[in-house]
Amino acid sequence: MRLVTTKVQSRERISFGDFELDCRTGELRRNDVPLKLQPQPAKVLAILAARAGEVVTRQELVDQVWGADTHVDFEHGLNFAVRQIRSVLEDDPDKPVYLETIPKRGYRFIAPISSDGQGARLGQEESPPSRRLNWKVLIPAALLLMVAVGGMFYLRRARPPLEKLTVMVDGFANHTGDPVFDDIIRQGLAIQLEQSPMLRVVAEEQIHDTLKMMGQADSPSLAPALAREVCQRTNATILLKGSISLIGSQYELVLQAVDCTTGESLASADARALDKNQVLEAATRLAADMRTKLGESLSSVRRYTTPLAAATTPSLAALRCYTQGVQAQADQFDYKESISWFEKAIELDPNFALAYWAAGEAYGDLGDINSAKEYMRKAFELREPVSAREKWLIEGDYYYHVVGDALRARRSFELLATVYPDSQYAHNSLADIAEMTGNYNVGLAEYLEALHIPPQSSVLYRDVINTYLAMDRMEDALAAVKDAHAAGLDTNLSAIRYSIAFYRGDQHGMEQEAAEANGKAGIEDLVLELEADTAAYAGQLRKARLLSERAADSAERSAGREISAQYFAASAVREGLFGESERAKQKAAIAKNYVSGRDIAFGVALAVAFAGDVPAAETLTNELSEKYPQDTIVQCNYLPTLRAKLALAHSNPEQAIAMLEPASSCELGLPGYSYYNWTNLYPVYLRGEAYLAAQSGAKASDEFRKILAHRGIVLNEPIGALAYLGLARAYALSGDKERARAAYHDFLALWKDADSDIPVFKQAKAELLKFQ
Repeated sequence: MRLVTTKVQSRERISFGDFELDCRTGELRRNDVPLKLQPQPAKVLAILAARAGEVVTRQELVDQVWGADTHVDFEHGLNFAVRQIRSVLEDDPDKPVYLETIPKRGYRFIAPISSDGQGARLGQEESPPSRRLNWKVLIPAALLLMVAVGGMFYLRRARPPLEKLTVMVDGFANHTGDPVFDDIIRQGLAIQLEQSPMLRVVAEEQIHDTLKMMGQADSPSLAPALAREVCQRTNATILLKGSISLIGSQYELVLQAVDCTTGESLASADARALDKNQVLEAATRLAADMRTKLGESLSSVRRYTTPLAAATTPSLAALRCYTQGVQAQADQFDYKESISWFEKAIELDPNFALAYWAAGEAYGDLGDINSAKEYMRKAFELREPVSAREKWLIEGDYYYHVVGDALRARRSFELLATVYPDSQYAHNSLADIAEMTGNYNVGLAEYLEALHIPPQSSVLYRDVINTYLAMDRMEDALAAVKDAHAAGLDTNLSAIRYSIAFYRGDQHGMEQEAAEANGKAGIEDLVLELEADTAAYAGQLRKARLLSERAADSAERSAGREISAQYFAASAVREGLFGESERAKQKAAIAKNYVSGRDIAFGVALAVAFAGDVPAAETLTNELSEKYPQDTIVQCNYLPTLRAKLALAHSNPEQAIAMLEPASSCELGLPGYSYYNWTNLYPVYLRGEAYLAAQSGAKASDEFRKILAHRGIVLNEPIGALAYLGLARAYALSGDKERARAAYHDFLALWKDADSDIPVFKQAKAELLKFQ
């Protein structure tokens, strides 16, 4: 598409299609609904839209958005910004409507625009492209590398400009006779090299997985030919091999870089330590020296180098314990063993921030949320000396998991993703945060970015598939399932495959996944609970109770009390919704006595409210508000839902509707921390109930239809079935008898095998009789 450009007289606001961008604030709106666009992508969009029809080079965008004095990986930062823009605009890069990529040059905004009421910019000719040459882009990475080391060596494989070098750190040979150096220098070097925005270090887990796939045993140091083969299989360019030796009373550290393909020596670095206590300082110098020889600028090395003793610990023994914990996770996924090593490291150095963070992560993976929070809180308190990369990790996790402040967590992970775009953890975390509030386009883009960064995992595939499901993109979800199977990473996907089978009405598929999950620790409990929800969705409450009890028992044996408590809380809400008040209060009491996590506290309060115990529900709601004053989901979703239910209990539907207003921006999200979807869409359901109580049938039907329209989010939650009953009541209230009768029949068809004594079931049948 070719456009003529005319001068825009004012660019405070730019409009295109259904969108309006305020260039002063960076606020983007679609049909007057605000959209979330981060500051840098907003600046990029403003520049491109203001020069619609022109080719804007990548270098021009970098200079205007980041500036020449900012030390970040511009290429990845700009790529990230463009992805965010396309995600928010829902623009297909292969068939763009707004933003066209001009290969090897830059971008062009191709949609007609208007500026502060000025006419749309249309035309027939493209203005001449800028003749400014970007020498940074023209100089190959190989030449930069050659210049950096004085022309002593070069890389045989040409790489795209500013592409990150991927390096694999092999075992660090210990010639000192002191076992404390067996693994820590290698681990320390990896931590130091990961501080570089220009390098990607192959993860320990990826090396272990590659060796297993090759049928090779793991060892501290690999034979040269095997090491190079592993290096190539992990798509690394450079293999780093090193050694530490004791020469008299001094320690000598040597590091050599070799070409993974040819084995050719590319660079070497060495450093000496006068005694054992200075070895970590020598390792810091060694890593910094190698980074400059691999082409990184001195300014970048200075900016992103925190001494190893500060980034980790000055204690060699503590660092060795930490290293053992990392290896236990990478090799065996043994989180309990890794925690024991991290805690030993903390005993040796109580100020070891990274060990606290690692222990918190491991506890979180085991489902012990309270312990995870305690360790993350301590890591946050001790974070000041650590490197920028680790600091953003610690801060992001603290704000997300401990405080619950999604905005501050997102800022930390955005910084991490901008400077270290190869951080799988950063992209995965940004996706989690986006989907908490229903921003699935951003979440999908971030999950896909994480999936393309090694090492791949079944967890990442699960997240991508679950997002496609939430977006009702079933064909894409099934394709991703096939991709996971082809990659050999579908062994832990029973739960998501069960959900897909439910979505498709595939009873055989659900039974098959349940059978496959049977007896598998950490998998069985979730599938059992999904089966319980499916039974309840069909009104088979007695069966659901038995399955939930089995799920809670399985979880307590394998995953911990937090997961078990979650199932009790979900069961309590289910009982309350169906009118089984006493059982709801009993299950809620069990959940509350187990643990008091954010999601569980919400479930307990909601169940008690549905059970009709208003004073207890008010107390629990106030406790939730006081305990989580900065938590985004509590303030945006959980408290509005609870307060609306309490207002309904006081026969004040208008107040309930008003209470739910803050939830409108996040109600379609996935609020729960866990993969289990039991807390989804409750603000929508309560708003439907409030409109029924306010005698507004049309508005009530809109809310219940909203639930039914988002099948991939509600799945087999009980409110997914009860939405049919709510819709029937809304139609009845509006006087539409035919549609009311049809909706009642839809509900009763779902519950054709329901337990006959369920209170809500008996109410539905009695209501239908009025239309016979």
